[in-house]
Order: sequence, then C-alpha cells, then structure tokens
Amino acid sequence: MKYEGIVYRPPSEAYSLIVQVTIGCSQNHCAFCSMYKTKQFRIRSTDEIIDDFMEAREMYPKIEKIFLADGDALICPVQDLEMILKLIRKKFPECRQVTCYASPKSILLKKTDELKRLCQLGLSMVYMGLESGSDKVLEYMKKGADSKEMIKAAEKIHNAGIRLSVTAISGLGGKKWWKEHAVETGKVLSEMKPEYAGLLTLMIEEGVPLEQEIKSGRFQLMNPYEILIETREMLEHMDCPGCIFRSNHASNYISLRGTLNKDKEKLIKQLDQAVSGSAHLKSEWMRML
Repeated sequence: MKYEGIVYRPPSEAYSLIVQVTIGCSQNHCAFCSMYKTKQFRIRSTDEIIDDFMEAREMYPKIEKIFLADGDALICPVQDLEMILKLIRKKFPECRQVTCYASPKSILLKKTDELKRLCQLGLSMVYMGLESGSDKVLEYMKKGADSKEMIKAAEKIHNAGIRLSVTAISGLGGKKWWKEHAVETGKVLSEMKPEYAGLLTLMIEEGVPLEQEIKSGRFQLMNPYEILIETREMLEHMDCPGCIFRSNHASNYISLRGTLNKDKEKLIKQLDQAVSGSAHLKSEWMRML
C-alpha cells in the first residue's frame, strides 16, 4: 500500500485500515494547524485507490473498520465515493464501519440525497472539526467557515443518517477570547447535536502561522489550569443528551470521558479537582499531536 507523507487519523481509528483517497487537506489554511502544510492537495485517482484496497485485502484476513484519509475525504466527487463504498462492500463484507474527515464546505457542497446514498452504501460516520463556536476565533484562525455553517452542516449529516463526531480545541481563543470561546463552543456543540464530541488542546508546532502571532504578543497561550477552567465553562454550556464526550487525545492535560448530559456533573467535578491540584496533569513533554 502506498502512503504519501504523514497520515493522520482520529484516536478511535487506531485499529482501522487507513486508505488515502485524498492527499492533504482541501482547506489547509488554518492558522493553528501544521498537519498537511507539506502536501499539495489532490484527489487520488480511482486506480490508485482500488490498488490499495486490493493489496489490503490480500494482506489482512479480517478488516472491521476502514478510515478514508487524508483531511476532508468527503470533498471527493460523489461518484468516486460511491465507487469506493461499493468496493468496500464487495471486497470487505466483514467491515462494519467506514469513516472519514469532513469539512463544513464538503458537507454543504453535497446534496442531502447524495449524502443519504453514501450512508446507504456504508458511510457510517464523519469527523468534523468545529474547533471553536466563536465566529471571532474561527475568523482569526482562518477556519473557512462560521458557526452557522457548522450547525447547518451538522444538520445535513444528521438528516442523511450519518453519525457525527465533532472536535473542538481547548485554548484556541487564547487569553483574550477564552470566555467567548468556551461559552460559544458549548452552545454550538449543543446545536450540532453530535453523537461524539472530542477535545484537543492547542499545541504550537514550528512554522504554523499562529506561531508569529504568539511571538508578536498578539496571541497569548493559556496555561494548563486556565485550560481546565475554560473546559469547565464549555461543559457548563453544553446540552447534548446522549453525546459521548472524550478528551483522551494525546495533547490534553487531563483525560475525561463520559456521556452527556448524565455525566456532566461528574466531569465538572474532575476538572475542579484538577484545578485544585488534587488530580495529576500530563507533563508538557508527554503531550503530542
């Protein structure tokens, strides 16, 4: 199988077969992100994709989960995605889940009937990066979508019958906008109604545009305890019954897990204990993207 560059996947896809259907990310302008900056975005040819799947079939006797990489695989033409899903159904009958990253743009560009068709062919869930519910933060970070578009995209995915996993980034508002970031992210997540919600914590890798903002003093990073207080504020404003909430990404200072809304108070108590110093926080050297 052929992989180009570093391949990224969600934590929950650790044991999935990963096949690149795109190279890089169709957006690739986010000020905080270094993931695909060395890649020129392109959609792989169907021949390349088919070859990888056929090779995987020969290599692995049982594949239950498949993740379509790179960033925003849903941007592929619908006919390409239909071909891929039909191939998976034919060659991997044991596969019970097919997922991919999706952007608000790639979701909104597709008709609801097209998304329903992809669902019928086996697309189980998409991972979407909200990052922040604050339009100020989204614009500052050059996300390429506002909160209304995020909510509209989520509604479209739900209407198609596809499950939704949404990520937000702790600390993305910095010291200046932390409160707005926390409150609005909680509110927007509540309107998006994802089946899964995950938190990452902002980490600055060398060369990302945000690095210059930090060096100039225009953006101030938050310390671990400020991040925890922000997370608490966000949870206070979340109303997502049945949503599975996780902060188990390697970038986080503390790992949280629970089901909203029933575990909200438990999660808030864990954060309060961490802020008071009675819970262990991950050391900086152990954090990674």
